[in-house]
Amino acid sequence: MNNFTAHPENPAQIPAAVGVLGGGRMGAGIAHAFLASGATVVVVERDGDAAEAARGRVADVLKKSAERGTSTEPLETLSARFSVSTDYSAFTPCGLVVEAVPEDWDLKVAALTAVEDRLDADAWLATNTSSLSVSGLSDNLRRPERFLGLHFFNPVPASLLVEVVLAKSTCAELAGAARSWVEALGKTPVVVNDAPGFASSRLGVAIALEAIRMVEQGVASAEDIDAAMVLGYKFPVGPLKLTDIVGLDVRLGIAEYLSSTLGERFSPPQLLRDMVERGELGRKSGKGFYSWS
Repeated sequence: MNNFTAHPENPAQIPAAVGVLGGGRMGAGIAHAFLASGATVVVVERDGDAAEAARGRVADVLKKSAERGTSTEPLETLSARFSVSTDYSAFTPCGLVVEAVPEDWDLKVAALTAVEDRLDADAWLATNTSSLSVSGLSDNLRRPERFLGLHFFNPVPASLLVEVVLAKSTCAELAGAARSWVEALGKTPVVVNDAPGFASSRLGVAIALEAIRMVEQGVASAEDIDAAMVLGYKFPVGPLKLTDIVGLDVRLGIAEYLSSTLGERFSPPQLLRDMVERGELGRKSGKGFYSWS
């Protein structure tokens, strides 16, 4: 049976040992969230350099959390429960593993099947995909009933939302447990049935693509379009600045997938394609709709 633990100030249970596959910005944020809620966490990366980079990202998030006074435990205690590895067997003790590799179908299928092979039969498996079919991914697994989507949002430490995506085979026990895990992380679960783009990406990408078309057509500047949504609709950040934060290449990939599954209304604007081709990917490249230098 899986071991569970409860954070001292939150009675909702989370797995005592949690694994995260992929230690990029999202993976590091997910690792931090579970560490801060009392779990022991291991991040597995593809090689030694990537593993050390992941260690640095998580350490940085933990340090910033301590500086803000949002941690309920000393930095040393949190750090002692964290490790990195390049060996999938490090996931064997975990009651839950969250996959957080890039949004590529073949990569995710290969990653999830490899992880499942290392897990105990009673462990849970989740994907952090923001748009790919969770049911389709589950078709490649031996225990699809123990799999679902946990769609975290960037930046994970500041976001209050996790989209719990139920695949066609997700069992009721896991659906209920996932809601409790999200609450234990101090976030709010939004439960959706698997569909292209779920709820958040489908709506968010639709708004972002229309904002990009408006820039493309010369309707207004990126700054003014964003200001209209922030001031007029109370968005915390405008759709174009958020596209820069997420990454224009990521937005393009999601738009192409949604276009193939939901129709032409999600067809990526040529401006988005051109900017990605030029390497203007947003914050991570230093330039997108805004300058991040």
